[in-house]
Amino acid sequence: MVKFKKISWRNFLSTGNSTTEIQLDRTSTTLIVGENGAGKSTILDAICFALFNKAFRNISKPQLLNSINQKNLLVEVEFSIGRKHYRIVRGHKPARFEIYIDGNFLNQEADSRDYQKYLEEHILKLNYKSFTQIVMLGSASFTPFMQLPPSHRREIIEDLLDIRIFTAMNQLLKDRQSQLKDSLRQIDADIEVQKERVRIQNEYIKTLEVDRDNRSKEIQDGIDAACTEIDFANSAVVKLEAQVQALRSQINDEDTQIDKARKLADLQRKMTEKISKAQNEIAFYHDNDNCPTCQQGLPHDLKTEAIAAQNAKMEEIQQALTALSNNIDAVQLRLDIIHDTSNQIAGHNQEIIAHNNQIIASQKYIQKLQAELNTHTETTDNLDEEKGKLRGLAREVVVKTQERTALGEEKYYQDIASNLLKDTGIKTKVIRQYLPAINKLVNKYLNAMDFFVSFELDEAFNETIKSRHRDDFSYASFSEGEKQRIDLALLFTWRTIAKMKNSAATNLLLLDEVFDSSLDINGTDYLMNVLNTLGEDTNVFVISHKGDQLFDKFRSVIKFEKYQNFSRIAQK
Repeated sequence: MVKFKKISWRNFLSTGNSTTEIQLDRTSTTLIVGENGAGKSTILDAICFALFNKAFRNISKPQLLNSINQKNLLVEVEFSIGRKHYRIVRGHKPARFEIYIDGNFLNQEADSRDYQKYLEEHILKLNYKSFTQIVMLGSASFTPFMQLPPSHRREIIEDLLDIRIFTAMNQLLKDRQSQLKDSLRQIDADIEVQKERVRIQNEYIKTLEVDRDNRSKEIQDGIDAACTEIDFANSAVVKLEAQVQALRSQINDEDTQIDKARKLADLQRKMTEKISKAQNEIAFYHDNDNCPTCQQGLPHDLKTEAIAAQNAKMEEIQQALTALSNNIDAVQLRLDIIHDTSNQIAGHNQEIIAHNNQIIASQKYIQKLQAELNTHTETTDNLDEEKGKLRGLAREVVVKTQERTALGEEKYYQDIASNLLKDTGIKTKVIRQYLPAINKLVNKYLNAMDFFVSFELDEAFNETIKSRHRDDFSYASFSEGEKQRIDLALLFTWRTIAKMKNSAATNLLLLDEVFDSSLDINGTDYLMNVLNTLGEDTNVFVISHKGDQLFDKFRSVIKFEKYQNFSRIAQK
């Protein structure tokens, strides 16, 4: 079970450089309140960012950085699994991603994607989709289970039932099948080559038995054909070299353009720095009424004139930046053309190499034929020796055929294993065993929230919903409040299943504005009853605007507020 302990963040969204810290396992139920924009929902984004490098809401990474400080974003989350304590540290500007196990840094030898994969597959055993389905339910940027496509629903169920191992095994099997397919293709090619060698040897023996003059003519024909190939290749090489020369003349300015692009980029950086400096000057006059050096007051006219001067300066630089950007675009367009031309030159050079290789091969072939032609009339036929070579080639064909049979047998068993590991194989049988329990739990939670329908998921994770009168419904046909009860019932079901399997169980549950959206008064009471039955090992955080109606229903309250344009905890 993943037991979350603590989350802290700074310079994250509207939070400033002062660290905000929340103990995640302090009480079983916690209400989070505050005005709009006070930073209530930041906890969801912070946890998702720390664990999965992206926010819960639809916010890009650059937008997560505090817009005022513009640097030193840092989020830390601590949790335990069994006896091991984990701390995940993730930051932006500067970038940072670290995993600590019992206080020891986990060495990051691979790239960040492999490091992230290790966190999800070997530590959390949850990916982003599964985590948000069993830990978080929000009104923004969250896709409920029933609105996910069947393939994504399957991923979540496989995570919960801990059967993704079969997916991994299937992938390994596919890799082996691919290797086996390559081996079969190679050995089939080898057999064909050996058969061709046998055929050629047979033909050679026959030629030894015919008139030497006829054989000489055949050899000469081969030489002539090879010479024709050489002539054709030489002609092609000449043509290609002319094309390469013409293309090279079109990109003589490559170094000049690269240098120009570098200088323009450097100029753009300097102009951007000037704008930043002007902005700092404006900010200084906005924020200061006294000179920080002599402590004398700054006249209002002086401040106004200074701000106007800096604004004019910024406008002038911005106009220059626009013109500069056009120049950069023009240079980049020219560099793209040069790059494409270079690729054409490289392609032509590859063709020239191929033709030259063909010329060399044909020349060697001519030398071989010429030597054979020169010695043909001087050597005596050695049919016994050549027939011995033929028998050797035939034995090689037999050996390769036996290897082919063994590989075919292996392919047969791999195909059987592949059928077992497909979505319709073992995984479907496991899911089929859990479906009754899943459907029973969903209906139990729906009944607890006073929503009496018969809800069932089939093996393809399509829903069947029937009323008391056995009328058929779909998820889309219900009101938003009814949909939310179904979403909550599924959320509680996944948590229960996760706890049964202990593969994806967690103490943490966050509900963002669930009480504020589509639930009526009765729905709120029913949901609170369900939350109070989750047990002491569950820590529920509810974000709501209905603080005055919910204070007495929670064991602790956290209030966020805006202070000097930054979010902070006002009450804890």
